[in-house]
Amino acid sequence: MIALLDSDILAYRIGFACEAESVALALSRMDKTIVDTLMACDHGDFFYDEWKLFLTGSNNFRKEIATTAVYKGNRTAPKPKHLAALRKHMIEQWGAEVAEGQEADDAIAIEGTKYGDSCIMISLDKDFDQIPGWHYNFVKKKHYYVDQAQGDRFFYTQILTGDKADNIIGLFKVGPIKAAKILEDKTTTKEMYDACVEAYGNADRVIENARLLWLRRYDNETWEPPTG
Repeated sequence: MIALLDSDILAYRIGFACEAESVALALSRMDKTIVDTLMACDHGDFFYDEWKLFLTGSNNFRKEIATTAVYKGNRTAPKPKHLAALRKHMIEQWGAEVAEGQEADDAIAIEGTKYGDSCIMISLDKDFDQIPGWHYNFVKKKHYYVDQAQGDRFFYTQILTGDKADNIIGLFKVGPIKAAKILEDKTTTKEMYDACVEAYGNADRVIENARLLWLRRYDNETWEPPTG
C-alpha cells in the first residue's frame, strides 16, 4: 500500500518554522518530519510500505480559468527563505514528483483515484475531502475515510462557499450552514449542480468555481457539469 504526501505544505511549514535557522537545520527538520509522518500514517490493518511525494510546478491551468478573481491573487506574503532549498532536497533525496501545469493536489488526486483504498492521502488541505478514500491529517494525527457521497457533497458545498485561501469567490454570506440548506435533500450530483445554478442565478459562476475547485481524477481532465 502507498502513502501520497502533499509536500507543498511541508515545504512551507518547515520553511517558515526555520526562517531564523540555517538551511542545514531546515533540511534536517524536513527529513525528520517526513519520516515521522510516514511512520504515523499506518492505521488498523493498513500498513503503507511505499510512498510518493508531490510538489507543485509551474503554469497552473487554473490561472486561465479564473475570471471572477485572480486565482490565489490574495497570496502576497513573502515565501519562506529556505523554500527553494527544501524543494530541491525533496526532489533529489526523496524523489518528489513535480506536477507541471497543475497542482500537487491534482497529481495526488489522480494517484489516489488510481490506487483507491490501497493508498492514503496525507495533507492538511481540506480540498482533499472531495476525493474518496483514506486520508491522514499529520498535525491532528487523524485518520479518516471519505466515501463518494461525502466527497461529492463537500465539492458542491465548496462551489457555494468558495475558498478564501485560493481567492475563489462564493455566494455572498453563504457559509457551510447555508450551503447545507441549499443542498438539503439533494442526493445526486445533477441535483446538487442544479441547486448551485439556481442559487447563483446562472451556470457560468458555478462552472468557473467547479473547475477551479475540482481536483483532477485523470491527466488533463476538465470538469464538466453532470448530465444525469
